[in-house]
Amino acid sequence: MRHSSAAMHEVMPQERENRMQIRRINAETALVPTTGYSQAIEVNGHTRTLFISGQIPVAADGSVPEDFEAQCRLAWSNVEAQLSAAGMTLDNLVMHRTYLADRRYTTVNRAVRNQVLGGRETALTVVIAGIFDEAWLLEIEAVAAA
Repeated sequence: MRHSSAAMHEVMPQERENRMQIRRINAETALVPTTGYSQAIEVNGHTRTLFISGQIPVAADGSVPEDFEAQCRLAWSNVEAQLSAAGMTLDNLVMHRTYLADRRYTTVNRAVRNQVLGGRETALTVVIAGIFDEAWLLEIEAVAAA
């Protein structure tokens, strides 16, 4: 089979250079966030999108920490594990949604999130909701792009 010269110059998907760009958007006509997130995120030039199901505060051995801070750190660790399994890091995270079992966890949730993200600003939503298992005090779902 003969290839045309145009086919010979086609860039194979694995050879494409990733030119993903993330633009953080905070409209001047809306409240500007002050706690490490962006009102909107625009992603372009990416070739992969990862949707991470709600990560719960359960360790691989099935154990669940008792206190909220430990559960929050474990849920974030589980998010990072899913990112790693896909060949991504927290740098690829563009959006996450955290479900809290109670409003009283908002301050600790924010502190742990800011520490884990280390200055990365994603789009985010925090929802106060009944969680599937009463032992779980939060659940985190996320979207990443590469």
